[in-house]
Parts: sequence; structure tokens; C-alpha cells
Amino acid sequence: MRGVVFLHAFPYSPRMWEGEVALLKTRLPVLAPHYLGLSLGKAAEKVLGEMDEAGLEQAVFVGLSMGGYLVFELFRKAPERFLGTVLSSTRAGPDSEEAKRNRYALRERVLKEGVGFLPEALLPSHLGRTTQATKPEVVEKARAIILEASPEAVAETLVALAERPDSTPLLSRMQVPALVLVGEEDTLTPPEEARRMWKALPDARMLILPETGHLANLENPKAFRTALLGFLAEFF
Repeated sequence: MRGVVFLHAFPYSPRMWEGEVALLKTRLPVLAPHYLGLSLGKAAEKVLGEMDEAGLEQAVFVGLSMGGYLVFELFRKAPERFLGTVLSSTRAGPDSEEAKRNRYALRERVLKEGVGFLPEALLPSHLGRTTQATKPEVVEKARAIILEASPEAVAETLVALAERPDSTPLLSRMQVPALVLVGEEDTLTPPEEARRMWKALPDARMLILPETGHLANLENPKAFRTALLGFLAEFF
């Protein structure tokens, strides 16, 4: 059996994919695993285990931000499970030393204070300027999902993100169709970062989503889903 696996961003949950799951679940087998708090290796094992339980032999893996890092880990472990992949708002390279220091500092603060401050700390960079100015309902949904996370899970995931490997050398070996999506207002993984991945992948196409920041599927669901459905039509 073939289907679609949605891989969520940090520090969110599968709830960020509610719209996409609702759109596809009557047409295709769909999974949206929850792995906040796990290392990328353990998260990949969990995803593959859930696929086995569901009888899902192969999938198109849709990863956004941290979900993209997990796509790379899954390809290392089980390339035969890939039909294709959507890489949204992500990068192949590792954290810089400064980014690592920032993640560890954020980890210490979360362990001391909890997650109450996280929306104010993260949303200005997670959401594009258009969303922040004109879409309060998107801001509130992102805020609510962040506040549902446990401090311990957030802290463990920050370590996993800081210590993740460089996946750039992997790109040329990913001999499956790929769709690279990026928001034109994404400051965390900007369009030039997406272009580098697109050029390094053997069979890729790329789209820049207008008036969209890092949380592409929440900020511009129409454009995101149109691109996703067009890509999935190649497989199903």
C-alpha cells in the first residue's frame, strides 16, 4: 500500500497538518506521526513503525522545517520506502555554531520557565510579515499548538536539532521525485536556501509561495495544497 506521511515542524505537533490530512484522508492512506521529544533517529524509527502498523509500504514524505530534517534521516535508514518527497521550509545543512548556542540557551530557558514564553520568542520568525499583519487566526493557531508542547519534549528536541548531521551530501543520492517549497517571506530558511537544495537534488522542482513565511501550509494553505495535490497526482 502507498500513501502520504506528514512530518511536523518544531515545536509543533501533527495538529499543524489538520487541513492537509482532512483533504487527503478520503482519497489516500495518510499518516501524521507525533515525535516531539525524540532524537531524529528515534523519530525515524517511530515513523517507520507506524507505517508498518498501517501496512504502508511506501509513501510520499512531506516534511516542513524539522520535518524536512526527519525526511533526510528516513532516507538514510530506509530509502526503499520513498515514492517521493516534499521538502518545505527546510535546509540540508547543519546548524552554525551560533545557532547551536542559541538552541542550547533556549533549552535552558524552557527547562526553567516552561513553554509560556515560546510563542513570543518564535512566532516573529516562524510567520511571515503578511500573516502577522493580516491573519490573526493563523497566529493564534500556531500559538496554541506551541503551548500544547511539554517543556521536556521541547528541550530534548532542541538538542536533536542542534546536533543533527549535515545532509547536504545526501541530496545527490535522493533519486526520487522531490518538490521544494519555500515562502517568499521565510527568513529562517529563505528562498536562496531552497534553491541550493533544488539544484542539488537529482529530480526536483521548486515553488516559491507568495506572502508566506516559514509555516507555509498554515500561512498560505491554498497555494501549499495546490502544489501538494499537483505533485501527488504523479504517484496516485
